[in-house]
Amino acid sequence: MPNSGKPHVIITRKLPDLTETRMRELFRAELNLTDTPMTAVELKAAVAEAEVLVPTVTDKIDASVIAAAGEKLKLIASFGTGVDHIDLAAAKAKGITVTNTPGVLTEDTADMTLALILAASRRLVEGVRAMKEGNWTGWSPTGMLGHRLHGKRLGIIGMGRSGAAVARRARGFGLSIHYHNRRPVHEELETELEATYWESLDQMLARMDIISINCPHTPATYHLLSARRFKLLQPHTIVVNTARGEVIDETALIEALETGEIAGAALDVYEHEPAVNKRLKILPNVVLLPHMGSATTEGRLAMGERVLINIKTMVDGHSPPDKVIATMF
Repeated sequence: MPNSGKPHVIITRKLPDLTETRMRELFRAELNLTDTPMTAVELKAAVAEAEVLVPTVTDKIDASVIAAAGEKLKLIASFGTGVDHIDLAAAKAKGITVTNTPGVLTEDTADMTLALILAASRRLVEGVRAMKEGNWTGWSPTGMLGHRLHGKRLGIIGMGRSGAAVARRARGFGLSIHYHNRRPVHEELETELEATYWESLDQMLARMDIISINCPHTPATYHLLSARRFKLLQPHTIVVNTARGEVIDETALIEALETGEIAGAALDVYEHEPAVNKRLKILPNVVLLPHMGSATTEGRLAMGERVLINIKTMVDGHSPPDKVIATMF
């Protein structure tokens, strides 16, 4: 995309001020000052005139949106790690490059995963609620009993960057690390983490105390945790999800929680977000967060820097470093 002039870049959401300032300095950037998510009609209008579109996970860039793209659109530089909101096949067929921002949110997401594991295991949200509502009457030998982490088995679904970062933190709490991938990780990493690989997800699920979902949403991982698989879990198991909501069959999860098939869940993502099932909201054994696992100032600025690098590299006529080839689990 070599061009002597500044390329026309349309940004779909409000980004950090520093990122937006650099966008304006380097490109002919059109900002979204209201931070209101674009409608499908607005997205189609944007791709029809832009040379670069900078969407986020809230924007559904499906085949119909890509079909509306003009000849000038050569790059979709997504502000985020996941790309399940973009029809990659449609983009490829139209000769549009797609990039993301991998790696920059790994530590932030792993921090939040451990926070959720602690919150669910030690009933932190219930404790905060009891204090704020004035329901605490004093210490009791049997009051607010949770479970210790030390000695428990953690089953990680998806031992990529985030999964490995979760495992490193979990080892510090004395958790035994187990994982399921399409294939084992490198022997050195497995040795470092003292991790046990399970080729069979079903076999791993049946033996774990805590399940952490850290895989992307792909056709292969859609509803990976299904009603059948929830029945494999032990009654004391806690399920934590900081990856993508679609990996869990949410209706099946709710039924497992309501019937006591599992002990609890801690969720930062949801199958139909921003909508959250009302049945989830009223369950006492669930911790719910508003998709904030990557919400750190440092993480957002790093994402912005990756987007800038990807655009600038392609404008200069080179292949961007974060070009998305395929999403695998």
